[in-house]
Amino acid sequence: MNYTLQEIADKIGASVHGDGNCQITSLATLADANIGNIAFLSNSKYKSQLTNTKASAVIVNEECLADCPSNALVMKNPYIGYAIVAQLLDTTPKPASNLHQSAVIDESATLGSNVTIGANSVIESGVTLGNNVSIGAGCFIGKNAVIGENTSLWANVTVYHQVEIGNNCLVQSNTVIGSDGFGYANDKGRWVKIPQLGTVIIGNNVEIGASTTIDRGALGNTVINDGVILDNQIQIAHNVEIGSGTAMAACSVIAGSTKIGENCTIAGLVGINGHIDITDNCMFTGMTMVTKSIKEPGVYSSGMPCAPNKEWNKSNARIRKLDTVNVKIKALEQALNELKAQMQN
Repeated sequence: MNYTLQEIADKIGASVHGDGNCQITSLATLADANIGNIAFLSNSKYKSQLTNTKASAVIVNEECLADCPSNALVMKNPYIGYAIVAQLLDTTPKPASNLHQSAVIDESATLGSNVTIGANSVIESGVTLGNNVSIGAGCFIGKNAVIGENTSLWANVTVYHQVEIGNNCLVQSNTVIGSDGFGYANDKGRWVKIPQLGTVIIGNNVEIGASTTIDRGALGNTVINDGVILDNQIQIAHNVEIGSGTAMAACSVIAGSTKIGENCTIAGLVGINGHIDITDNCMFTGMTMVTKSIKEPGVYSSGMPCAPNKEWNKSNARIRKLDTVNVKIKALEQALNELKAQMQN
């Protein structure tokens, strides 16, 4: 795929400085770029690489233009420009290219136009696949599931019965959508399973990483709203709702019946308790433990950064003595108050 620099500028909303007819064939980093490559600078950490880059063009902001030795595309946010150019030059194949002869497709399933299904996939009864849906090899789509137009599932994705996935979604390999939530009642030490009778409803333009699990609702539904992006190896429990535009990084977990607001950012290894509400526009830094509802937008943290082992051991030893220190401080405060009272008398 070849684009002229001017064609790319028109698509990303940038202005051309230099030769608009320069041919671009691929993306590269500033350090690795050669003729035909376009690079970008969005992090000042890499500004030193700009003056020596061999890229045919670089996406930069106005402040860095003077230091750019090559053709340039100038825009306010070069990282957004990079994202759009990456889409233009993307060479990722579709998960499947045809209806493979080894795929098992129930005769009652409804397939839209231009649907592709990979080898050894199973499409059960009552399934509806919209136009341009692509199902990778080894996938399982359960009874009465619905998958919207232009949605792609990579290899070995499992979609349980009655799950609904919207349009323009992307699901990476080994993800499971609609598995049973962790619902049990305890009868004097014996766990009694509670069938999970709800399902999972996923909106439009949602992307889900590899090996992520989204449990179906116990009675109501688990809901992932439009524009949500989920990283790899995330656990979302039954009856969770995630608001539109929220992003969640790898290995984070949300317990059951919690509602996450819109446009939240959840970093890696965050744990969110069940039966709580998180308002819109919250950010949780890595390893934060959220134990109660959050009603005010803002940035929240609780994870403890690493430290040299000796320093950590000393700090840990002090933390273990906090109760004793607290008792002593209260005793000293009481003695001080008694001394002040005596002096006043």
